[in-house]
Amino acid sequence: MGDLEIRAAAAEDVPAIVAMLADDALGAQRESPDDLAPYLAAHARLTADPNQHLVVAVREDRVVGTLQLTVIPGLSRKGSTRSIIEGVRVHSDERGSGLGTQLINWAVDESRRQDCRLVQLTSDVTRTDAHRFYERLGFTASHVGFKLQL
Repeated sequence: MGDLEIRAAAAEDVPAIVAMLADDALGAQRESPDDLAPYLAAHARLTADPNQHLVVAVREDRVVGTLQLTVIPGLSRKGSTRSIIEGVRVHSDERGSGLGTQLINWAVDESRRQDCRLVQLTSDVTRTDAHRFYERLGFTASHVGFKLQL
């Protein structure tokens, strides 16, 4: 497998990102790859916000992974900045290749570069393989998450 580049996602990458977001049981229920307009609008908002880092992993001119890193300044923890990792996806034919580890390592390194003191993420309770993956990388299941659909 050729060299890997992790870079900022461009508008042209949005179809590949959305396809990866939709490529599992949960994503298939909540994503709409046939209508890219809301995703392109979201990409424009993300690109305009310096605390948002939507990246893609590219191998041989093909998008094979993605994640979003959000940097959040805060008052708690003595005024610490934290980051949140969201939307981690690896193309189905790249799973098990170490690409997910490379993406998470990129996010942790970027978080350090941004002076974050904590990196956090959430994972759906049904994604038990993902939970084991994050634990192998040193993350601990420390909180119970709550959501309110609007």
